[in-house]
Amino acid sequence: MKRIVYVLLFVVFCQLSSAQQLPLYSQYLYNKFLINPAVAGSDGYTSLNLTARKQWIGLSGSPQIFSFSVQTRFLKRRANVEVKNKKTVFRPQNDARVGLGATVFSYQSGLIQRTGFQFAYAYHLWLHKMTQLSFGLSFTGTYFRINEKMLNLEDQNDPSLNDNLRRGIFMPDATFGVYLLNRKYNIGFSAYQLFGGALKIGNAAYSNYNLYRHYYLFGSYSFEPTKDIELRPSVLFMMSEQQIPYIKPLAEVGLNFVYNQSFWAGLSYRSSGAIIANLGVKYTNIYIGYAFDFTLSEIQRITYGTHELNVAWKFGDSARRYRWLDRY
Repeated sequence: MKRIVYVLLFVVFCQLSSAQQLPLYSQYLYNKFLINPAVAGSDGYTSLNLTARKQWIGLSGSPQIFSFSVQTRFLKRRANVEVKNKKTVFRPQNDARVGLGATVFSYQSGLIQRTGFQFAYAYHLWLHKMTQLSFGLSFTGTYFRINEKMLNLEDQNDPSLNDNLRRGIFMPDATFGVYLLNRKYNIGFSAYQLFGGALKIGNAAYSNYNLYRHYYLFGSYSFEPTKDIELRPSVLFMMSEQQIPYIKPLAEVGLNFVYNQSFWAGLSYRSSGAIIANLGVKYTNIYIGYAFDFTLSEIQRITYGTHELNVAWKFGDSARRYRWLDRY
């Protein structure tokens, strides 16, 4: 029995140390704060976001995540309004540079349950014309433990499970991000799990499981063929240090159609073998988005796909936020 348990733990942690050591998101374009702390407060809104994702529905122990985040920007004064060449230009005050954000999350994959929080600080600088450069740093605390509801042991007091993982392990960590934002484009880079900590469980044979640093690089560009229509191609690269020197980053390429900033739909392709369809709608200041991942592998035959729901509420004085960024 003891050997079986440790084999299970070994398999689970091999998965934990692989490409899905951090959760995947199919709607990161609509809440980039999930993958980059520098986004906190970048658009001048106060935003509340709820994300629920269930991967490979129908498969026991498949990854699932729930997260709730809030972000804001400290705008102490109204934006300056200038008129140049018959165009109204909104310029921020110098003291409106700080953004804050927080997230609580629960991520389960196999036997491992991770519950944690993140606090983010962002500093925003205005570059030439209407381009904003942001830097962000966040502190993360994650509590790792075995989900004992998934265990079916004859002896629930088996000494092989009386270790740190059954009692729970708290891991502090940090994330750094950079975000460049313009009316037409945005580019972001972030590095997660900077501490590169290790979980120590079981006996000496399975004492260290490293949390590898993960890197995200994303970008999108906005084409506006008409006043109400926007086409937004996007790209995302994800890589962990575990893949070095065999560099095989996970890539995602997509195209989104946006109508009147109130309705959007799009398709993406992920290099791991998945096609993602997403759609959403805006009603007043409420945004609702849904995504479906169709996996191009054998696992799709025994599952009902991957589903993700994102609900956001954005609010703030219209004279205090930056109207050229008034887009989802």
